[in-house]
Amino acid sequence: MTARRLSLASRLMLATLTVLLVSLPLAGIALSRHVEATATASFDERLESLLRVVVAGLAWDEVAGELVLQRDLGEPRFTRVFSGWYWQASDGGGHTLASRSLWDQRLATAAHPEIAFRDLTGPRGTPLRAIERDIRLAPLAEPLHVAVAISREPLDSEIARFDRLLALSLAGLGALLLAALALQIRWGLAPLRRLRADLRRVEDGEAERLDTRLPEELARLAAAMNGVLERDRRLMAHARHAAGNMAHALKTPVSVLTTLADGIEEPRRGRLRDELARIDAAVRHHLARATAAGDAGLAPRVAVAEVLAPIVEGLGRLAERRGIELRVALPATLRVRLDPQDLQELVGNLLDNALRWASCEVRLDGGEADDGVWLAVEDDGPGMDEAQRQAALGRGSRLDERRSQSGLGLAIVGELVALHGGELTLARSTLGGLAARVRLPTSPLRERDPG
Repeated sequence: MTARRLSLASRLMLATLTVLLVSLPLAGIALSRHVEATATASFDERLESLLRVVVAGLAWDEVAGELVLQRDLGEPRFTRVFSGWYWQASDGGGHTLASRSLWDQRLATAAHPEIAFRDLTGPRGTPLRAIERDIRLAPLAEPLHVAVAISREPLDSEIARFDRLLALSLAGLGALLLAALALQIRWGLAPLRRLRADLRRVEDGEAERLDTRLPEELARLAAAMNGVLERDRRLMAHARHAAGNMAHALKTPVSVLTTLADGIEEPRRGRLRDELARIDAAVRHHLARATAAGDAGLAPRVAVAEVLAPIVEGLGRLAERRGIELRVALPATLRVRLDPQDLQELVGNLLDNALRWASCEVRLDGGEADDGVWLAVEDDGPGMDEAQRQAALGRGSRLDERRSQSGLGLAIVGELVALHGGELTLARSTLGGLAARVRLPTSPLRERDPG
């Protein structure tokens, strides 16, 4: 599905997801850096306090001629070997004093006139956080460099633990925000779903108007659409009425001309009758097309067997007089979206053509398919070859002068089926003659809707 075809809900969710995927990680990184800086600053304050204690305790033993620490630091880890807590004092020459925890190791330090913090690697590869500074201690001629270092593993562990908690919290917050947005979208778009359901009911012929009990914006839209639907119904009714009037207006003159033609000598009488038949056929064809075009999108669902009962009964009597058996097998539950008059016109033309060509039997079947409804009319007549079947679908085609209007009937059926989004196919019947099969979609509007 392309971006243009995404639903409103999908668009809103995608936009929010994009914002969350950008904003939450950035907020998490900023918060993590702030907490890391705060924890490191607290750690450094502790180091500075220890450095002051070490500096305050350093002295020069005149008798022994060496550096000594005159006070206890109050931290036993300075005396435990490789504990991760170390201090060291050195003048860069031969005078060096270090905590017992360093054992025979020494810290890699550098001269710093002022207090400085840095990370370094201590004994056994332990990462350390160190504080250093230079002091003057009489009677030493050179500055004494003092350093205190503590393993930063507790600090790193605390920061890592906070980062994990932060990541889980932000992920949970993101999921909660998406869930809340999904509920908000569902609630906010509920009127649109109701409007869509109303449109489907109108399409299916179950309702004539849209419900306007909607939020203000959608209520105005629904009212405007109701106006369009009402205007279309009036136009369709007017078109049907006008088409009927035209047919009746032409019927009488054609009948009169046909009667007058009887008084004309051949061959002019035959030619005049042919032209009058063409006029009558053209009127029937365009009347059927105008009638079908009017209700193609707003017709209700009708029971096929019930609507066709009058046609089947009338043509059944005609079949009996001709010695033809008319067999009908239409499920009582079969329903189709089609105007009853159009359905009768469609099947009536197919049955009329079949009875014209049949020898002994005509069969009408129907059923449901995955994409709609199918109807089939078969006969045991001579049938048609491929070229004749193609020609029969052309308007006004005459395949046999003795049985005129057969091609017209199939052409009218083809027009009706096409206007309702269906398909007419002609093939050889299992009875030996012609099989005319019609497929009608469940919903003509949806069939033709590219969406």
